[in-house]
Amino acid sequence: MPVRTRRWCDPKRRGDGLRILICRYRPRGLAKAKETWDIWLPDLGPSRELHAAYYGKQGPPIGWEEYAERYRKEIAERPPEVQEQIETLVELLREGKTITLLCSSACTDESRCHRSLLREILERRAGIDATRQANP
Repeated sequence: MPVRTRRWCDPKRRGDGLRILICRYRPRGLAKAKETWDIWLPDLGPSRELHAAYYGKQGPPIGWEEYAERYRKEIAERPPEVQEQIETLVELLREGKTITLLCSSACTDESRCHRSLLREILERRAGIDATRQANP
C-alpha cells in the first residue's frame, strides 16, 4: 500500500516511507525539531480561498462535494513547478515506494480531507488500484 494518509501529529509508523505535510499552513508554534514530516509541500494543499470557503470564513461554508470538485480543479491548474512535485511523487509510487500524506491535527475525518483527494489523484496517475482499504 504505497500511499498512506495521517495527521501530522500522528506518530510515525513503520513503513510510512516519505512523510509529506500537504497543508497550506505550517502548524503554529511547532519547533522545527518537533516536525514529524520529511518535507512540506504547501502547494499541494487547498488554496487559501478554498480553505476559507470550506471553513465558512467568508460566509456560509461550502459542502464537501463542491470542495472536492474545486480542489481537484485547483490541483489540475497548478503551475508547472507544482505539477513537477506531483509527478515526482507519482514516480516514487511507480517505483514501489511508500509515501504518507499528512494533514492538520484538527482534520480527524480522512474521508472529508484533501489528503484523501490527493491520494486518489496520485494513485490514478501512478496506475495503482485504489480499491484497497484504509491505512495500516
